[in-house]
Amino acid sequence: EVQLVESGGGLVQAGGSLRLSCAASGFSFDDYAIGWYRQVPGKEREGVSAISSDGSAYYADSVKDRFTISSDNAKRAVYLEMSSLQPEDTAIYYCAAVSVLTRLWMLPSPDAMDYWGKGTLVTVSS
Repeated sequence: EVQLVESGGGLVQAGGSLRLSCAASGFSFDDYAIGWYRQVPGKEREGVSAISSDGSAYYADSVKDRFTISSDNAKRAVYLEMSSLQPEDTAIYYCAAVSVLTRLWMLPSPDAMDYWGKGTLVTVSS
């Protein structure tokens, strides 16, 4: 059974930092790229960042220079280090996986993802 389990969300003040984790199981980690997506109620889900097993990483313009994605293939985990958080970063953050033949060439749209976690809430207070 495929599972993606997010953790690390919480409440943080503006300017603060959080580290999200995504633990993956049930599929061949090397054959998939993992992405982080976020959604505010009433709005569409949007891509934040994604990484493939070769280390290729992509970011949404809104988080470049503030967020860093990384992966630990041995632990089958992907992390999202978020710094300089702003109230507009408040959302439910989802981890998702997509099968790739070689590597990612761009940040995939949410519709392209094969599997999803249940999400973790990040709240940034002003």
